[in-house]
Formats: sequence, structure tokens, C-alpha cells
Amino acid sequence: MIGCTKLMLNAAEGGARSSDDRRIHYSEHVGPVIVWNVTHRCNLACPHCYIDADGRAFNHELTFKEARALIDDAATLCSPAILFSGGEPLLRDDICELSAYATSRKLRVGLSTNGTLITRDVAKRIADAEVSYVGVSIDGTESTHDAFRKKRGAFASALKGLKNARDAGIKTGIRFTVHKRNIFDLPAVMDLLVTHRIPRFCLYHLVYAGRADAAMDISNEERAQMMGYLIRRVPALAANGVEVLTTDNHADGIYIMQSTAGAYREEQMRLLRAHGGCTAGSKIISVDPEGDVRPCQFWRGETVGNIRDRPLTELWNRPKELLAMLRDKKSKLTGRCGLCKYVEMCGGCRVRAAASGDIWGDDPSCYLSDKTVRGEGA
Repeated sequence: MIGCTKLMLNAAEGGARSSDDRRIHYSEHVGPVIVWNVTHRCNLACPHCYIDADGRAFNHELTFKEARALIDDAATLCSPAILFSGGEPLLRDDICELSAYATSRKLRVGLSTNGTLITRDVAKRIADAEVSYVGVSIDGTESTHDAFRKKRGAFASALKGLKNARDAGIKTGIRFTVHKRNIFDLPAVMDLLVTHRIPRFCLYHLVYAGRADAAMDISNEERAQMMGYLIRRVPALAANGVEVLTTDNHADGIYIMQSTAGAYREEQMRLLRAHGGCTAGSKIISVDPEGDVRPCQFWRGETVGNIRDRPLTELWNRPKELLAMLRDKKSKLTGRCGLCKYVEMCGGCRVRAAASGDIWGDDPSCYLSDKTVRGEGA
């Protein structure tokens, strides 16, 4: 995750950082961020869902007892955060109880949701559980969002849920996954932030997993234009108290640095080195609804193990070959990624690379120029 606002503006102020930034975006912490897909079930059926969720019931998801054991284990890993996702996590009846238990174990809890189920009562329960952050997915304007989510009224329900969470005193954010069908809606979605007093915006680049594939993705020319637009909007949004981040394309950090660096380039370089680029298996780990552990939530190949067989701490601290290789990916990367001057700050997305045929090959969504890759400027 690239903290665009911090990289553009706070770096110019000598690198002052909030505790959340130190612990998550630009830290060298020991423990991983844990993305826990708590259920396969979802009340929507989005065509870009990386876990291929739907309304079916599943019988083998972790029980409440197993879930608490996972939280106990996670608390010993010095994790800066645990993110409950899905499917739709609010379809799990015990999600607020699990959130409260995680916060009691000193874990920072985030909730990734489609927002449609966050009534005022649910928002209060989430707040009472001391959830630190609620991110709601908005796919575009009302017509775009409803068509993509395949449900009339989904946009209105999501926006209402977002405001209910905000009014309950929870930090909130809009999550926008960009693809061919919604790229032109980006300005309108960003306008919602100021209109509805939402303090965070996170743009997700498409990762080819589940129901999402490369055919849905925007071109790299469009990606560069989009990032230019995002950069232009950051200062005004920051003045209105809105933080902008991007995720799943670590080239964004280099692009921002190339586009904005001046006297504070050295601080930007320091932040990006500390961030370390793609953190799958090194600063992030994913647990699926049945307890299978993977390097990140988008990984659909080899698993690291299952927490029903071995605790997460053991899987993390005594890694199998896959995690060990990902933690030493610099020595294995080929093509442009292997030659790139900024490999230690990016490293590309290994899931997208694998979808193109080679886990250590190029990330097809890299939009940096050849000159930038060679270290010759923008």
C-alpha cells in the first residue's frame, strides 16, 4: 500500500509520520499484516471478486473457537493490523465478537466490506468492538456501481452504510478497484470524499485472481494518466482532511517520486525503501475461510499450510520454501523487474506475473518507462 499523501506532502515536511504510517505503510516491523477472509459468503456477486464469493453456505469455515485461537496466535506475532474481509464479513454472525476479541488482544482491526449491511445498529456494534477502520467498496457512480454489483440500490446502501459507520465515530474510507468499466468514474467517486466527509481513499489496482482477469484491466497508458490525475488531486483533498493511498501496484511509489520529487527526494527514497514494495509473504499473510494460509489474499496457487494443522506463528517463523523465496525475491526476478533500479522499492506483483506465466517474471501492470526502470529519469 502506497501512502500517496504522505509520499507527496509529508516527505516535504521532514518525514513526520503518524503511528499508523510507521506501523503499516512505511515500517520494517517484524510481524505481518494479516488479511483474514472470514467467509466465502456474500450478498452480492461482483465480477472482479478475487475470492469468487457468492451466496452459498459453506460448512468448513473456521469455527468461533478456531477463530479465537487464530487471533490468540496472531497476537503473538507483533502484527500491526488484522483485516477482516470476505466474501462479506458481516454475514458472519460472530464478526463483532471476533473483532472485540482481537482488539482485546491489542490487535488493530480493520473491516473490508461492501457496506450494504451496515445499519445504524450494526455500526454501533462495530464501534463498540473498537474496530479502527471500515473500508467500503464503491465501484463508480450509482449506475456503474449497481450494474457492476448486479443489484439495484447497492450504491445507495453502500453509501448509507459508509455514513452510518462514520457517524458511529469509526474511521472510514472508500475502496475503489479500477478496471475498464469504471475508470472514467474516478473523479466522481473522489468527489464523494469531501461531500460526505470520508477521510480516506484507497485506489486498488486490479489483481488477476478469482473472477478478475487481465481482460478487465486498464491499459498501462491509462494507468499512467490515472496516476497523474490522482497526483493532481492529492493536495486539495489533503486540505480537506482526506488521505489518498493506492495498493497492489508498487510502481505507484516510484511514479509519484519521479513526478513530484524536489528537495525532498531523499526522504521519499527512504520511505519507499522502508516500505519495501510487494510484501506478499514478508510483511503480509492471508488466511482463507477454511484456515489455509497464503502469501497474500490474491494468491490462488500453493498454500503455506493450514492453521488447523499448524499455528500461524509456526508457519510464519518457520517458512516453507514459497515464503522463503518470496522473502528473497530480488535474487529471483527476471525481465524488467529483475533489471529495475527500483526493485527494492517495488518488485512487481507476483500474482499478476504468475497469471502471465512466470511467477518471477514481469508484472504486466508496470507502467514505468524504460528510462525510469534503467534509472535514467522519468
